[in-house]
Amino acid sequence: MANHGGMLRQLMQRDSHASRISRAIGRIQTDYHVPLAVAGLADEAGMSPSSFHQHFKQITGTTPLQYQKDLRLMEARRLIAMDGHSVSSAAYEVGYESATQFSREYARKFGSPPRNDVFRPGIAL
Repeated sequence: MANHGGMLRQLMQRDSHASRISRAIGRIQTDYHVPLAVAGLADEAGMSPSSFHQHFKQITGTTPLQYQKDLRLMEARRLIAMDGHSVSSAAYEVGYESATQFSREYARKFGSPPRNDVFRPGIAL
């Protein structure tokens, strides 16, 4: 009966578009560090690439590639701020091939370059 009641019912239906997108989201979350083959995810979901994009965006509010990028950047931020990784090692660990591109996208998402979040013992972030 809530605003999202219909979506919740679709997620519970075994072979609905929403449940298939949910499985694809799980796959992206597990394999966020490897290149994303949207056509392969669409095939696994039993949808055409355009239908997959449409349903994915309807459910998540973003595209599959942007969803993966956000996951990568959030994990990199955690690695840098909490685990003491260097900026370049965090970038490569989450799947970026270019530390420069990573830094650009990181600053765009979080509003400051990754070096500002480098782990500093005794300093709360």
